[in-house]
Amino acid sequence: MWKLPPVLLTAVLLFVPTAPAAPVRAAGPRQAAHIIRPGDTLTSIAARHDVSVANLRRWNSLPAGYTLRIDGMLRLTAPAAPLPVWRTRTETVTATEANGDPNKKCPVAAYDLRRIWVRYLDFQGVARDGNLIMHRELAVPTQKAFAALYRWRFPVLVMQPAAVNMPGLTDKSILTSGYECRYVAGTTTWSQHSYGRAIDVNPRQNPMIRGDYLDPPNSATWLARDHYWPGMLHADGGVPAFTSNGFAWGGRWITLKDYMHFSPNNR
Repeated sequence: MWKLPPVLLTAVLLFVPTAPAAPVRAAGPRQAAHIIRPGDTLTSIAARHDVSVANLRRWNSLPAGYTLRIDGMLRLTAPAAPLPVWRTRTETVTATEANGDPNKKCPVAAYDLRRIWVRYLDFQGVARDGNLIMHRELAVPTQKAFAALYRWRFPVLVMQPAAVNMPGLTDKSILTSGYECRYVAGTTTWSQHSYGRAIDVNPRQNPMIRGDYLDPPNSATWLARDHYWPGMLHADGGVPAFTSNGFAWGGRWITLKDYMHFSPNNR
């Protein structure tokens, strides 16, 4: 039986999808965060959770004139430290670093790949530094997309290095990632990931469904796309971070839906 590692279990338990409930005024543990949905304002969120607008601004480092973004996450308690500024950098990678085997016959050479480091917010609202590998031609669009996600306070469950960002993780299918030298599932056709031209964002919360096939497994709960739960992508929420930077979204496909998937050639 598949089991969640302890840290991931904590994250999931913190944000178990539930139906919206009326605000509870009685004393007790405060909800940790609020996912922004259509119609939300700072005033309505503050009233719902019995906090002040000033605290919401301070706890989330929201600048004056900040516009709420659907799918973003707002802390409802004080953080240990103010939110740091966003940052990014790129590195070259070797064939061994990219594929584990320099002799593996992958369709893109390692010298055309870049490891892209980006700062992101995890499901606890903690800023972390993670990376994904992409084709060098997509380094800047990728950086711009993740800069937007950070600015919009969109949460990412985990990125590499997993040993740092989620110690104990064994299920790598939940990683937000880019390049991977592999075929499209069930075929001998190279995936766009094998060219470094596709990104999967929060796979567990944004699964791919084709007929009865669901990837990753155990993600059926998140097929309820009318909900606004942590890490879910919606057309009017987190999706434009990528589509405004030249990526197409698999959530708009007809014969299948791949809600996690972004690629510049819509494949």
